[in-house]
Amino acid sequence: MFVDIARIFVKAGDGGDGAVSFHREKYVAAGGPDGGDGGKGGDIVFVADSNMSNLIDFKYKKKFIAEKGENGSKNRCFGKNAPDLIVKVPIGTVVFDDDTGRILADISDDEPKVIAIGGKGGKGNAHFATSTRQVPKFAKPGFKGDSYNIRLELKLIADVGLVGFPNVGKSTLISVVSAAKPRIANYHFTTLTPVLGVVKAKGESFVMADIPGLIEGASEGVGLGHEFLRHVERCRLIVHIVDVSGSEGRDPKEDFDIISRELKNFNEELADAPTIVAANKCDMATDEQIKEFKEYISKKGLEVLEISAATTKGTDILVDKIAEALSKLPPVKRYEAQPLTKEELESKLTSNREFSVTEEDGIFFVEADWLYDILRVVNMDDYSSLQYFQRVLQTSGIIDKLEEMGINEGDAVAIFDFEFEYMR
Repeated sequence: MFVDIARIFVKAGDGGDGAVSFHREKYVAAGGPDGGDGGKGGDIVFVADSNMSNLIDFKYKKKFIAEKGENGSKNRCFGKNAPDLIVKVPIGTVVFDDDTGRILADISDDEPKVIAIGGKGGKGNAHFATSTRQVPKFAKPGFKGDSYNIRLELKLIADVGLVGFPNVGKSTLISVVSAAKPRIANYHFTTLTPVLGVVKAKGESFVMADIPGLIEGASEGVGLGHEFLRHVERCRLIVHIVDVSGSEGRDPKEDFDIISRELKNFNEELADAPTIVAANKCDMATDEQIKEFKEYISKKGLEVLEISAATTKGTDILVDKIAEALSKLPPVKRYEAQPLTKEELESKLTSNREFSVTEEDGIFFVEADWLYDILRVVNMDDYSSLQYFQRVLQTSGIIDKLEEMGINEGDAVAIFDFEFEYMR
């Protein structure tokens, strides 16, 4: 079974809790607080695995949860950081936030990609000792790790994509120009999964992908082609195979236009992608059929090569033309991760702005999970960024709550690991 799209849930580990502890040792008076910090939670890290060809493993395992960091302990001992959770995926997998559609990573090389960051460990009570607060009896819990509903989409990394109606000879072509051995038979949808083959030409090599047969309406979900159209998106060059002989009673010109339209409907960029047209089964076509088709395609500004994949006629010339075209084209497309915009971040945060405020030993502690994302992007040394943070505190009602609880100017406010003096 070939699976090229999957949905999973990932959660990075929460940070370990800080410890409340006081030094106790013979002959040492007033040892003071010595609670250590909690350890960091494990990250969720995606890595490419060349031994994986599709996403079938994720059909059966849907949840990936990293370990929590170890809690702090006495004598200022920090908790151990939790190990990262490694998730292996096929090369070419694009990772999306399924709730927003945002691209989180493109796993197209050997570089590991951190998808969800583990929570930092909470601070032990040793951090909260001051000249006026010498016996702090509190510590901070660890921060929560990131969590996402993830959509995985495999987009094959191939230099050349073969497209065309079923049974036009795509599988035959890739079998004669590479070592790939696709199943070949004289009926529609013989090829049920994309097939990759390495082709060598002029001392260079490139990867060719046989994309399973498209039909009219494929971009709207008709037939099998719509399941595999995403695999054309990365291709540097499209080779459009057409049965120029019309052996199944079809019109080659009409076939070309239909497939071109389906590619455009799926992705506008594919309409302008570099394309070579291969007039296949020319050994079965009349001179008039070939001439008429070449004239039609030439008017569209495209080059037409006559081939017969079954007899290998013209296939060497086609391979050389492909290699020449690829030498002038940019590398295989990569997808860039998309950070949250300010508007998306605010929309995400306004959906749930619950918070609590507690006071211990003169410090006002604000607990609000949604503030964690804001603190990670706010630069407290930047005036405009600091103004934005102040507006969030005001519009969320946190400032009103602090004043209701009797906070005075100069009192300390702690939000996660950020502490500041309250100023009216």
